[in-house]
Order: sequence, then structure tokens, then C-alpha cells
Amino acid sequence: MTTVRVTRKGADRIRSGHLWIFASDLEDTGTAQPGEAVEVQGPQGRSLGVAHYSAASQISLRLLAREVRPVDREFLRARLMAALELRRRVVADSEACRLVYGEGDLLPALIVDRYADYLVIQLLSQGMDRLQADIVAILKELLAPSGILERNDAPVRHKEQLPSRVGVLEGEVPDRVWFTLNGLRFQADLRRGQKTGAFLDQRENYRAAAAYACGRALDCFTSTGGFALHMAARCHSVEAVDSSALALELAEAAARANDLCNIGFRQADVFDLLAGYDAARRRFSIVVLDPPAFARSRSGLEGAARGYKEINLRALKLLEPGGVLVTCSCSQHLSEAMFLEILAAAALDAGRMVRVLERRTQARDHPILLTVPETHYLKCLILQAL
Repeated sequence: MTTVRVTRKGADRIRSGHLWIFASDLEDTGTAQPGEAVEVQGPQGRSLGVAHYSAASQISLRLLAREVRPVDREFLRARLMAALELRRRVVADSEACRLVYGEGDLLPALIVDRYADYLVIQLLSQGMDRLQADIVAILKELLAPSGILERNDAPVRHKEQLPSRVGVLEGEVPDRVWFTLNGLRFQADLRRGQKTGAFLDQRENYRAAAAYACGRALDCFTSTGGFALHMAARCHSVEAVDSSALALELAEAAARANDLCNIGFRQADVFDLLAGYDAARRRFSIVVLDPPAFARSRSGLEGAARGYKEINLRALKLLEPGGVLVTCSCSQHLSEAMFLEILAAAALDAGRMVRVLERRTQARDHPILLTVPETHYLKCLILQAL
């Protein structure tokens, strides 16, 4: 096995529990080839484990194991079986979930999502891309899906100098797939939809929000209707807003499939809509904010903070006394502590006294490693305006 030597800083990062080593912490890459599994050694030659080497990304090494061992089909099969066993324990009443969550399942840069009888995979590093054939074969053996689709069109692949690809790898995969989530029927566009077709990380938060739903609800950035459909049975009416015509088409189809007639869908810019509703003094019993990531990098945090404050301030003004705000951030670089500070400032500017009912995160099929903070990206706060 080819050896890659890292600096003391890089070695300390691995010993601290992280799985990444950056290009600036490489001391000697020897003859390592792009995507190769290599032995990682510290500056004194002490072995730190086995990692995938990337010749292009700033994340040059992604640790696979802390002992030196072959990264072969036996290794992959054991890791995939462990990931599947966790999902059997934490996912209920749903045909869709994240089966493999990269670093959270000790399979860095590999994503596998299930939608009923179909799987969608993403290979986000040179190393995982080289293992595609083995990964597909093992998934076929373990799960016998009707089809496996690759959604290798994520922008991060460009940083790995990997081509963008979307296509069927096994069996047949229709453009749109129906599946159940918490007992409700949804539809995903596997080739064109967000992420791998739909947002699966809010599955548990959908149920949490529904527990507080009543009266008139406003679901902003509804996408394929996750929060709206879950709240509808408990509300007099739900208004679901998104800027994407495709997402709203899927959401409306799901509402019809579940015989939910009290949801009105609207294509609009949420910032403009909230400002207009504030000026018109509209009021709601519950408002949901689930925007896309406003901060794609640390340099974008300042602008993201302004965006989060504006929409939350507007939403708080729209709440009836005792109303509930379910507000989310999927910006990895924005910590929960920072998000709480933004919400506190928004509450003060809105003139509302607010209490925290629940502090939540991504669903358990997106497991968080304590020593890899990048695996924790979703923040979901359920607040009450007194």
C-alpha cells in the first residue's frame, strides 16, 4: 500500500477524531494516485490508518479506517451492512431515508438514498468514484432494488476534478417515484429534484412540527410539501410557498394523493411574500421557515446572518399571540449558537417575547459524529411567540 506522510498538525487532527486531512498538511505523497487507498503516516512514520487520497481537492485525505487494512469488497460490505442495520433501528413508517451518510457512516463522500424500491447514489470523492462498481454490486446483493440511479451532479465533484453524471447504473429507474414518509405519500423527481430527489433530513422534524400545528399555517420554502402535508390534518388551512415550479408540481400531486384539500400552493419569492404579508398585517397560528443554505462558505456567514434575521423577523411579526415558529438552517458553517443569537435579535426587533419549545437537528438516518462537526449541519428550532 502506498504511503502518504502528513505533518504533525495533520496527525493531530486525525488523533482528535476527525477524518479529514487538508492539502496544506501533506508532507510527502510519494507515488499516490488519484482516488487510491493509502496508508497515512505521521511525521515520525507512525501509522495513522488508511485513507482515500485526492489529488485535486483541498481535502486530500479522507480516513477510512484507523488500522492498516485493504479497502476491498469485504470492507465495503461490512460498512454498508452496519449502515443498513442502523436504519432498520431508527426509520419507521417510511419507504424513503438516507441509507448511507458519508462520514457519519465511516464511508466518507458516499451518499445512498432510498426511495421505495429505488436507490440513488452520490460518489463525491475520487476514492469513492473508483469504487462505484463494487458499491453498486454490494447494494444490489443486500437490497435487491428495482433500480439504482447515480446523481453525480453535485458541484463538489468539480473540486475533485470528477465529471458530472446522471444515469441508471442498475435495473430501470423512472423519472418520478412515489414513496411513503411518516405514512404520507410523496413523489420525488430523482433526476431533477433537490439533492437526490427530495429532502429526507427533515423527516422527524415534520412530525414534531405537526404536533404544534393548528389554525392557519404558512409553510415557506415548502419544496415538495413536507411540512405542509404533515400539518394539514391539524390545521384549518395551510399556505405552502416556494419559488420552484417543479417542486410545487410534486407537492400538489402529493396533496391530491393524500386527499388533503386544505393546502393552497403558491409560487413566489419568500422574502417578498413575507414583507407583503407583514405590511398587510396577515396573521398565522404557525409559520415554518425551511430555506436553502444561505452560507455556502465561512466567507458568506455575514450575508447569511442578515438573510436569516430578516425572514425570521418577518415571520415572528406574522404570528398570532401564542403562535409557533418552526425555523431551520441547513448552513453547515452557521452553528446552533450563532443561529440562536440571530433569532434572539430578530425577536427583539419584532417586539416579541419568544421561548424555545424544542431544539432539533437532522433525522437519525443522518448520523452526527461528535468529532466531525461537518456532519452536523441542520438546525431546527421550534419557538413560541408569547
